[in-house]
Amino acid sequence: MGTIKLQNIRTFSYHGCLTEESKIGSDYRVDLEVKTDLRKSAQTDELADTVDYVLLNRIVVEEMAIRSKLLEHVAQRIIQRIFKEIPAVSRILLAVSKLNPPIGGDVEAVTIEMEEYRS
Repeated sequence: MGTIKLQNIRTFSYHGCLTEESKIGSDYRVDLEVKTDLRKSAQTDELADTVDYVLLNRIVVEEMAIRSKLLEHVAQRIIQRIFKEIPAVSRILLAVSKLNPPIGGDVEAVTIEMEEYRS
């Protein structure tokens, strides 16, 4: 097995329960870790034999562009889509962070983490 990590994927998105959040948007950070078998690609040096991190990034960016009230909801969509489109992925660890959240305090980020295994 092996791990592929995409760290600090940055997006500007419109998630949140407040009406203002759907209008003004906010900065987000996504960290993604997937488990897959990297032995074949290590031998063949072929992209077709591994998980393409360009596709992983595209899935994250496209799903982050779809408004959700809750970070958990957008995270679950990302996880489901990765499992659907990339059969080689066996486990996903995903963190979605809202930077400078509007919670009335000096908070750098609010983060939710979800971990799922292919069933």
